[in-house]
Amino acid sequence: QVQLVESGGGLVQPGGSLRLSCAASGSFFSINVMGWYRQAPGNQRELVADISSGGTVKYADSVKGRFTISRDNAKNTMYLQMNSLKPEDTAVYYCKANYSPAWNRRAVGWGQGTQVTVSS
Repeated sequence: QVQLVESGGGLVQPGGSLRLSCAASGSFFSINVMGWYRQAPGNQRELVADISSGGTVKYADSVKGRFTISRDNAKNTMYLQMNSLKPEDTAVYYCKANYSPAWNRRAVGWGQGTQVTVSS
């Protein structure tokens, strides 16, 4: 079982920056793709960006050029650097991990979420 804890959310003015972190802990064989998702009130949860264990990244069109996803495999930690933030980026941001509890099993874990509010 993997536990995911997000941190780094908060209130920021339009044009500002925030850096989110997601730390994974617990018992697992490996962590594969990790990703950031977000959910605004009244909206479905959507993919923001994800990154494979080898460093292949994918971004939603709405954040390309503004957000950067990265991970430190040695620390089992993923980051999301968010620049040029807009009010429409306001949402609860969730960390997701596709991991292997054992060498021949697959599972998915979610963090509790961290609120990001972009407002003047």
